[in-house]
Amino acid sequence: MSKAAANYEYTQNRELSWLRFNQRVLEEANDTAAPLLERLKFVSIFSSNLDEFFMVRVGSLFDIANMSPEETDNKTGMTAEQQLCRIYNTIPGLIKLKKQIYSSVEAELAEQGICDMQVSELPAEERQYISRYYKTMVLPILSPIIIDSHHPVPHLANKHLYAAAMLRDKKDRCALGIVPIPGGLPAYIKLENTDLHYVRAENIVLQWISTLFGDYRMEESCILSVTRNADVNLDDEKFENAEGDFRLAMTKLLKKRDKLSVVRLELDRKPSDEFRSLLMRRIQVEERQIFVDSCPLNMRYVYQLASDISAPKSQRFSYAPYHPRWPEDISREHGMIEQIQAGDKLLFYPFDSVEPFLNLLKEAAEREDVMSIRITIYRLASSSKIARILCRAAENGKEVIVMMELRARFDEENNIQWSRILEDAGCQVIYGVEDFKCHSKICLITMRSGGKLRYITQIGTGNYNEKTNAMYTDLSLITASDAIGEDGNAFFRNMLVNNLNGDYRELLVAPTGIKTALLARIDEQIACGSGGYICIKANSLTEREVIDKLVEASRAGVEIQLIIRGICCILPGVPAYTENIHITSIVGRFLEHARIYCFGRGEDAKFYIASADLMTRNLDRRVEIACPVHDRGLCRQLEWVLNTQLQDNAKASFMMSDGSYSRKQSALHASNSSQQQFMELSPHQPTQFTPTKLGFIKRVIRLLEKLTAAK
Repeated sequence: MSKAAANYEYTQNRELSWLRFNQRVLEEANDTAAPLLERLKFVSIFSSNLDEFFMVRVGSLFDIANMSPEETDNKTGMTAEQQLCRIYNTIPGLIKLKKQIYSSVEAELAEQGICDMQVSELPAEERQYISRYYKTMVLPILSPIIIDSHHPVPHLANKHLYAAAMLRDKKDRCALGIVPIPGGLPAYIKLENTDLHYVRAENIVLQWISTLFGDYRMEESCILSVTRNADVNLDDEKFENAEGDFRLAMTKLLKKRDKLSVVRLELDRKPSDEFRSLLMRRIQVEERQIFVDSCPLNMRYVYQLASDISAPKSQRFSYAPYHPRWPEDISREHGMIEQIQAGDKLLFYPFDSVEPFLNLLKEAAEREDVMSIRITIYRLASSSKIARILCRAAENGKEVIVMMELRARFDEENNIQWSRILEDAGCQVIYGVEDFKCHSKICLITMRSGGKLRYITQIGTGNYNEKTNAMYTDLSLITASDAIGEDGNAFFRNMLVNNLNGDYRELLVAPTGIKTALLARIDEQIACGSGGYICIKANSLTEREVIDKLVEASRAGVEIQLIIRGICCILPGVPAYTENIHITSIVGRFLEHARIYCFGRGEDAKFYIASADLMTRNLDRRVEIACPVHDRGLCRQLEWVLNTQLQDNAKASFMMSDGSYSRKQSALHASNSSQQQFMELSPHQPTQFTPTKLGFIKRVIRLLEKLTAAK
């Protein structure tokens, strides 16, 4: 879409929308109903999210600004440089909010005996303990570096912590001292005879940094960390020139990531103007790229705290362990293949156990009538049960074909290691499709029975990763449908020969099939006018064609409910455009990750689950799969999931017409967390709940407006 043709009245920039999402993550740390350590973890998640945002999105914008300075965002008309300016202007406000929330949580933890201490705050005995630790365990492995006119700046590793000092020599010449915080050190040292008073490793080094530079006089010091552009554009790499070995090329490419340009410099305290200028000059960053953050610059250590606290406190300050249920409609006594042939099954992670799917794979690995198992892999757990079962199947003589995507950002090394293990076990490993990431989640089991081929097909919204299955909300459909199985067979056959234009009866396959079908389903609802209904649950919505089609539906009177966790580039409630669009975002204990597309109401509603978000990259530049759900019982389960989330007034927020969010608060109902309901109720037993009516939120708002007017 050209800039002249674009309408920006009902759209917003994706990067600014993402920053608003991350703010909602941070605000979860303000929820006093959550345990204290979990609140601290939300601050840590906010920080790691922001790290990746700078590494990937900001890094990408710098590349675009350098290569295509006139290129504009099709949602706002902003150039990359204009987007960078907005981002750099927005971040200080988020850091200020982070400091406020972090300080509040830390104060409450301190009241409970959990204290992040500075060495200078310690009583004499504890200070001596830290001093001995520094001299015996830290000092011997420190490598202080002087940077001046005769010594070049060493490579500062991405997100590594450094102690830095502004120094003067005897001739009053200025120099920069750098001390890498050794990666082998524990993140913090717990003080003896305390429940959990601790000192972080970087603060121990900073306490004695003035003693590390000989005759130089130290004037100022701080902890710093650089963030580098990690957006290595894999599609531009010419892998065919890397000795024909895609895995070798991928391994070489990973080494580039840590050496790309700096996009952010974080300091743990405000420097003097002279120190700031020195850092800018030596590290080669702009003024706007420097951020002062008094919170810890690396907060991964917070996940260790619970194990170092006494058991009663640890239990009180953390979520109670959640044990997934065994789905009521699946028998433990009977084989999975037999049960699936009797009727489709739908698992809802993390509330349902992943064990039924693992049992299905185990059964397939051992059964004589199973000929092959084919599966797409995007991210695996580091100790993957699924990969081990696939290896077992190959060792048993089954044909096992694994489409392994090596370009899963930040999981590449893990996938490379697993690809070697799978190959050694006899699996045939295919490394994705040229120029397109394979993000699909499909597993196809092929059997020969009575001279005919039979299929068991699993389609998911999330990765084959037992670790994230316990942390992310995802859906997994398992079916014996011949039509879907034949489509699955065609899908793998097409992928093996890089055919992205295959024909399918049931499955929607991107990059050619999902967007076209979505636009057609929306058109069907447009034809229904005010009787039309669309409800879509996804992680992100950025694709301009989909946005414009939803606006067309809204203008036709179609009720549209969007449950979008993160980036959402469409603005609701814009007069004449999006008055019938309502947008909800849910952030809670579990990461909302399931994708559900619903078109229509009641028995006529069409439901799909999908691996794809409504983003340009998913719909146009990735191999993705959406699968229809035909079983009406399973459709009712999906309807209940959507309605329960639309009623959430504990962890949900409304998007306003300016792109900001307002917490859902109901004066008529008690606090209602959808994730809590999913933990307590099972969609496999519909008698346990009463499905809500669509449009519930609209009616509540209207009722409140009437009550206000009556007063």
